[in-house]
Amino acid sequence: METTSLPFWADDTNCAITVCDADCRIIYMNEKSRLVNARFGDPTGHNLMEYHGERARGIIARLLETGGVNCYTIQKGDVRKMIYQSAWRRDGKVAGLVEISMEIPDEMEHYVRS
Repeated sequence: METTSLPFWADDTNCAITVCDADCRIIYMNEKSRLVNARFGDPTGHNLMEYHGERARGIIARLLETGGVNCYTIQKGDVRKMIYQSAWRRDGKVAGLVEISMEIPDEMEHYVRS
């Protein structure tokens, strides 16, 4: 995936966006993702599996196999985040994964719409 084909807004949004290809090679990290993951240096081009434990590696493999979605919240210190991981496709075939990580408030409104 060429970074020139990414949406123009991806690099300057307040969410951390990380993209890997079907071989788990990190092909894109926006500025926020690079800041969040600075302790790893620049992992672009490296295998995503290098940075995850056994449980997470299993989830990544499942998402690549099924084309599915994994969504959850985490808390580190006082910061709460929602993590949304999804397969992305090219020509109908799973081509990799995208992870969007966004900070969320302690209390969030929830609306039920019909």
